[in-house]
Amino acid sequence: MAWIVAVVLLAEGCVIAAFNWFLGMVADRQHMSLAGIDPDLMSVSSKVGGVVFGLYFALCALVALLVAVRDRAPAGFGRILLISAAVVHALLAAAALALTDPAVFVTLMVTFALLLLLLMTYDAEPVPQRVDGGDSGKGDGTATAETAPQTLAPVIPAPRTKDAPGRAPFTRPAPTTP
Repeated sequence: MAWIVAVVLLAEGCVIAAFNWFLGMVADRQHMSLAGIDPDLMSVSSKVGGVVFGLYFALCALVALLVAVRDRAPAGFGRILLISAAVVHALLAAAALALTDPAVFVTLMVTFALLLLLLMTYDAEPVPQRVDGGDSGKGDGTATAETAPQTLAPVIPAPRTKDAPGRAPFTRPAPTTP
């Protein structure tokens, strides 16, 4: 799914940049002005805004692509970037519902849902711990067969029988995190 999010965000970034560039050219050629603002300033600001917004979505697509390649949850700045993209899509969808066609609203909400699914479905897996707690190699980043990290298997005690009355029954531990 992260691949789909990356493609959608990259396409959206290209479309937004091209659309704002087109609006900037129209404002320049028609010498349009809004509330007395210089037409050249409107044209340049539309083009710059389109490029910045397009690069923002391209960077979000890059984070989604890294999530897809690494097959693990985004962390740090990448997670914040994807959360901000989800918020932007929710706000744009609300404005689109009020101002434009419902198809634009649905498109933005689908992208919003894809971003939420990306953020919610990739859970961080716990790192397996070693029994001895020491380092895993010679200190140079390599590990030998004797010092390679071992994953721990759960120790299941034998069930209590009449022969061993002192043993308690085994109950599986419940996870402490949701």
